[in-house]
Amino acid sequence: METLDLARWQFAITTVYHFILVPLTIGLAPLVAGMQTAWVVTKNERWLRLTKFFGKLLLINFALGVATGIVQEFQFGMAWSEYSRFVGDVFGAPLAMEALAAFFVESTFLGLWIFGWDRLSKKVHLACIWLLAIATNLSAYFILAANSWMQHPVGTVYNEATGRAEMESIGAILTNSTLLAAFPHTISAAFLVAGTFVSGIATWWMVRLVRSKKPELVALARDTYRPAVVLGAIVMLVSGIGVGISGDVQGRLMYEQQPGKMSAAEGLCESEEGAAFSLLTVGPWNPTCDDLTRVISVPGVASFLGTGHFSGPESALPGVNDVQREMEARFGATDEAGNPISYTPPLGITYWSFRLMIGLAAFSAALALWALWATRRGRTSDNPWLSRLAIVAIPAPFLASSFGWIFTEVGRQPWVVAPNPTGIDQVRLLTERGVSTAVPPGVVLASLIVFTLLYAALGVVWYRLIHRYAIEGVPQVHDESPEARARDIDADRPMSFAY
Repeated sequence: METLDLARWQFAITTVYHFILVPLTIGLAPLVAGMQTAWVVTKNERWLRLTKFFGKLLLINFALGVATGIVQEFQFGMAWSEYSRFVGDVFGAPLAMEALAAFFVESTFLGLWIFGWDRLSKKVHLACIWLLAIATNLSAYFILAANSWMQHPVGTVYNEATGRAEMESIGAILTNSTLLAAFPHTISAAFLVAGTFVSGIATWWMVRLVRSKKPELVALARDTYRPAVVLGAIVMLVSGIGVGISGDVQGRLMYEQQPGKMSAAEGLCESEEGAAFSLLTVGPWNPTCDDLTRVISVPGVASFLGTGHFSGPESALPGVNDVQREMEARFGATDEAGNPISYTPPLGITYWSFRLMIGLAAFSAALALWALWATRRGRTSDNPWLSRLAIVAIPAPFLASSFGWIFTEVGRQPWVVAPNPTGIDQVRLLTERGVSTAVPPGVVLASLIVFTLLYAALGVVWYRLIHRYAIEGVPQVHDESPEARARDIDADRPMSFAY
């Protein structure tokens, strides 16, 4: 394999590993903050127990997310130095802002929250977790700003003397239309992950305790786990609606900015009015248009999703062959060596990642609806099938988010910086031209093997820690705040729960 192929595999593997963890941190931090707020306001101990229970799981996920994320930025300089040379003046700005304005805030207030239970007042301690939650989401905004620029470069000029893209307006980059569509979609998906995580674990515990028939355990299920089930289910429903609405907006925008991506997602080869949405298309793993056979499709839906029209001239969508011809006319049909350039993303990966992104979210919807029905009017449930659904549903939105990320990145190919249809033609870069030219394949292969094995080990550690503390259940707690100590409530008793 050549350096390009190995570098792409390395970046893909490390990114997918990392992105499995990211949505949970983004969504769970505000939920834990909400639980602690409920405790401070109501003084009900159940919310303190839930705060510390899910807070510990948040810390595990955050730590592993940081460990797997550090490698990402090093790859830009080591395996993708030509990309860094071309876009560094632009791409580096939002990444620096993420580190300085968001990650440092996250780290600082996370530390204060961990060690401040018996040192800070309730309100100050509560402010720490909220600042962590806000900074986590702000971090996502800056990262998405960098990625959205790769999808739709704005606020940039091309310097012919240096052959580099240079930033002209940071404001334009931070208000990129692609970013404004991607951010709510990503955050909604993160809350869907977190809501499913909270409700899934709490549902498993509720069913287990109710089935024990022991009065004290049934009371624990009703008083502590049931509120978490309801909270997670409500978050799932609201965020699911947010994912659908923001995804619709994003899809229509993508038909304007990257029509090849969306046409590949639909397996649409030629321009078509009233294009059907394909539920099932068969063909080889890496098909061409001639290999695709639609088996199940819904007439007009693809056109409606892309244009808002089911039929007529306004509903016309371009096919991948149309986009190929347009790109050839605009940027050339061959490279410097005379080899033909394919401007079509891999059809198989783009098509199926798009459908898996959508389809896996159905597990969260099923859990949310059943959980709300089972817990209506103060009820609990001992139905083992509800518990089984909860276990199956927990990983589904994680996978859906990962497939969404795969779709976003693979669908942009062959570009690492996709050309803006209304921008400067020179601000574009093919993926094959962004790879480092001085790094031999053996070096990349060695690092690929090391990182894959290391990340696999970290994945095992993450799962074992999450599983271990999830099955321990909510801790026995007491109020450790300075206010409580001032009232002489067990002032000399050691902390019953420590991070």
